[in-house]
Amino acid sequence: MFKKILIANRGEIACRVIKTARKMGIPTVAIYSDADKAALHVQMADEAVHIGPPPANQSYIVIDNVMQAIRDSGAEAVHPGYGFLSENAKFAEALEAEGVAFVGPPKGAIEAMGDKITSKKIAQEANVSTVPGYMGLIADAEEAVKISNEIGYPVMIKASAGGGGKGMRIAWDDDEAREGFQSSKNEAASSFGDDRIFIEKFVTQPRHIEIQVLCDGHGNGIYLGERECSIQRRNQKVVEEAPSPFLDEATRRAMGEQSVALAKAVGYASAGTVEFIVDGDKNFYFLEMNTRLQVEHPVTELITGVDLVEQMIRVAAGEPLSITQDDVTLTGWAIENRLYAEDPYRGFLPSIGRLTRYRPPMEIAAGPLLDQGKWHGDAPSGAAAVRNDTGVYEGGEISMYYDPMIAKLCTWAPTRDQAIEAMRVALDSFEVEGIGHNLPFLSAVMDHPIFIAGDMTTAFIAEQYPDGFEGVTLADDDLQRVAASCAAMHRVAEIRRTRVSGRMDNHERKVGSDWVVTAQGSRFDVHIAADPQGSTVTFADGGVFRVTSDWTPGQTLARVDVDGHPLVLKTGKISGGFHIRTRGAELNVHVRTPRQAELAGLMPEKLPPDTSKMLLCPMPGLIVKVDVEVGDEVQDGQSLCTIEAMKMENILRAERKGVVSKINAGPGDSLAVDDVIMEFE
Repeated sequence: MFKKILIANRGEIACRVIKTARKMGIPTVAIYSDADKAALHVQMADEAVHIGPPPANQSYIVIDNVMQAIRDSGAEAVHPGYGFLSENAKFAEALEAEGVAFVGPPKGAIEAMGDKITSKKIAQEANVSTVPGYMGLIADAEEAVKISNEIGYPVMIKASAGGGGKGMRIAWDDDEAREGFQSSKNEAASSFGDDRIFIEKFVTQPRHIEIQVLCDGHGNGIYLGERECSIQRRNQKVVEEAPSPFLDEATRRAMGEQSVALAKAVGYASAGTVEFIVDGDKNFYFLEMNTRLQVEHPVTELITGVDLVEQMIRVAAGEPLSITQDDVTLTGWAIENRLYAEDPYRGFLPSIGRLTRYRPPMEIAAGPLLDQGKWHGDAPSGAAAVRNDTGVYEGGEISMYYDPMIAKLCTWAPTRDQAIEAMRVALDSFEVEGIGHNLPFLSAVMDHPIFIAGDMTTAFIAEQYPDGFEGVTLADDDLQRVAASCAAMHRVAEIRRTRVSGRMDNHERKVGSDWVVTAQGSRFDVHIAADPQGSTVTFADGGVFRVTSDWTPGQTLARVDVDGHPLVLKTGKISGGFHIRTRGAELNVHVRTPRQAELAGLMPEKLPPDTSKMLLCPMPGLIVKVDVEVGDEVQDGQSLCTIEAMKMENILRAERKGVVSKINAGPGDSLAVDDVIMEFE
């Protein structure tokens, strides 16, 4: 076995690899850019080597820099994680020349299957059904338009060396094809150092289902079930689960056997993923093969008990697989939610800054997860597991230079419904402050009827949130539970406040029993009868709720029981109440005395400033180009400028007709959220 492994990556995947290497007793080496000097993966590794400036194309994907780090550290093997150099044949070749093991497939397999164009040609030659498209190289935007018309809109414009949603655009007409081609080309060059682009038919209403394969260098190959990855935004997966709620055993077997056959055809050895789109009749079409570990691999590990990183390391060391296809069993259900540093209320635009609070839910292993993660017997009905793969910590910085994903929250349970419920509680228990994040949106998805029914397609987010995510409105019953909880919590806080002031002892002031709770535009007049075990909250309409909790003032997470209904409330103090996040809803809950409520109703509403004649920067980022000049008349939907943030280009467009009166920033300028880019007459 290897004596030292270097992880040629950063963030949560580097931390993930370090955990398994540590379990195997193998020392690890981290690499880091200037921006990652204090990163978690650097702290976790046994040693670390600096490799360059923050931009990935000056550090993490510079092969010479990584090779020098390998020499300096004396590492015998390299795990590339995903992204960066994980599917770079030149990197694998450089490692081979240096006599260093690559914890991944052979160079030939990377070349054959890692390249999207080549892999499709091989799949076609092997009589694998593929999506119609143009596999040749495309010279410019006009040729992209011509090809798109020949295929027929809509089309998918994709980077040949792409992955993780980078360098991908859907075009519905000629204008979008031109813009998409250039943006995909730029993103591909920036993220992968390879700007080749190809185009294929975009199949509407598909499900995205992928098969996990595992092969060794001795001709053995198995598949470990499938993952459903249909909930995506901008071609980036957001929620994944294993197994798929859509497949039957026959389809699973057919997809798995075809995937293994394809892998063996190119001499594959390591963990890899074969991706398919599946239509409503369970017809499946090969999309591509990712010759690396996938972001969503934890859900496969949770239902199979197989540590994929460990298997990759053992295969790279020349060991044969220790498990056969007959050994693979799928037990229970696992769901992964990707926590992104992005603001769902601002079109999911990237967010950067310091994590002033970062408290993931406690990780829990289910009872039957024993002996290296293997299952022993049937899982008990109440078992549940929580896993959080992360690469950040409280007080750390979220940089503009890298992918916005900061954690992968996973839950496992014996059934899908139980896994979803465990995820709901875990999401509500996840505390993140200091940056924008998508926790409310993930909670909303977990409660969405289409997701609960398992009927989603890759168009789920676009169809269910066509105008973006505007938050969750709690149902009346849920809102009353929250109101009752906040009323009881406020009473506890008031008792503490009066005791601290000394007024309780002097009987100068008593905490009352009648309160007015306002939340989400509703008013509730309540009476609280408290006792040592909890509070009975009676509403004016006759509703009665029994509230119990061990919450104390100052705690930012409240676990409350309301008539046997458990609630987890993320709480923040505001004047006269709480800011609450629960089940995807974010709301201010005010708890006032009847007189305070009467006076509050007389207060004028503060109106926001008028920014209708300004183009504000929606995210921290770098201006790539400005498409207009002062004096230009712009039309609704016209491109105004392009901003790059976290390796993604974002085109800002005019919301209405107007004339540009002032431009405050130009290409190369770094902007913060709400900086004024340009103004209009």
